[in-house]
Amino acid sequence: MPPSPDARIAAFLDGRPFAVVGASRDRGKYGNKVLRCYLQNGCEVLPINPGEAQIEGVPCYPTLAAAPGPIHAASIITPPEVTETIVEEAAAAGVRHLWMQPGAESPRAIERAAQIGLEVIAGGPCVLVVLGFRE
Repeated sequence: MPPSPDARIAAFLDGRPFAVVGASRDRGKYGNKVLRCYLQNGCEVLPINPGEAQIEGVPCYPTLAAAPGPIHAASIITPPEVTETIVEEAAAAGVRHLWMQPGAESPRAIERAAQIGLEVIAGGPCVLVVLGFRE
């Protein structure tokens, strides 16, 4: 029997650092809000975006593999077809916990993550709601 959604969220949050794949400099985008949410909660966070050197004053990395590891968990805020490739990158980089934020998930990405033994949160709450985000 797979872990409950609450157990998956607890396991996701029970470690550091967190990566934000799809981090954005645009404060109106969820890729920025999720990054700021982790920062507001005092979390060690690594923004992942190949087009940026720094976001919200934090060094940014082009890929999960380029970030200093090990990375405990990754929030994914990318289009579903990109999320499908991020699943493979996460597994290769040793990231075991993925939170596909609403709109980033796809059935194919969820299925592939399960096949390769990754813990996935998808189709449910947003990390902004769980941790509490202040604009």
